[in-house]
Amino acid sequence: MKKYIAEFIGTCVLVVMGCGTAMLVGCDAANGSGYLLTALAFGLTIVGMAYCVGNISGCHINPAVSLGVFMSGGMDGKDFCCYVVSQILGAIAGTGILAAIFNLGAVPDMTGGYGSNGLAGVSGSAVAGLLVEIVLTFIFVMTILGVTSKKAGHGSFGGLIIGLTLTLVHILGIGLTGTSVNPARSIGPALFAGGDALSSLWVFIVGPLAGAAIAALVYKALEAEKK
Repeated sequence: MKKYIAEFIGTCVLVVMGCGTAMLVGCDAANGSGYLLTALAFGLTIVGMAYCVGNISGCHINPAVSLGVFMSGGMDGKDFCCYVVSQILGAIAGTGILAAIFNLGAVPDMTGGYGSNGLAGVSGSAVAGLLVEIVLTFIFVMTILGVTSKKAGHGSFGGLIIGLTLTLVHILGIGLTGTSVNPARSIGPALFAGGDALSSLWVFIVGPLAGAAIAALVYKALEAEKK
């Protein structure tokens, strides 16, 4: 149970800090600093949570990461299902906290939708959005599988490497899809935003999960080849 609580807390913090920063500074292409601040917020949150709850749950705080770990043999089916449920509930709770802060404090939401993902950057193309999310998640999950491999030898720097990689994929992805690479992070804000965010939500569930599955298969093949 402690692992699931850790995943709930970690995902909640990720949404509060990452989506909250996006809501506060905006992610308009004309304001590049908003891109960087949001990317850093997501990446630095992963770094912090990795050293906070990583020793308890592994700090997946992302169903796509959990799928990659599951397919790589790093967790069983029960843990995978419970992790995903905890992560989604954490994301919903995190969005609820943001809703309370921004609504009660009359703070303008610069994203117009609780930092939810969308397809505006790819001209509304679901296919392009899927491709973006598959590629970015593939890169992110491949990095995680490599860093957390017993043979990697990165020691205490693993959380920093993973956080910087998440920052990197956000720098490219924010202007395209808002960067999900994390179905839970997309579900929470979409439920509160409704409208277009909900109608395109499937892209940000299918894309990251597909990218993670491909990453797990490729990494296992590369590891086997090395052996």
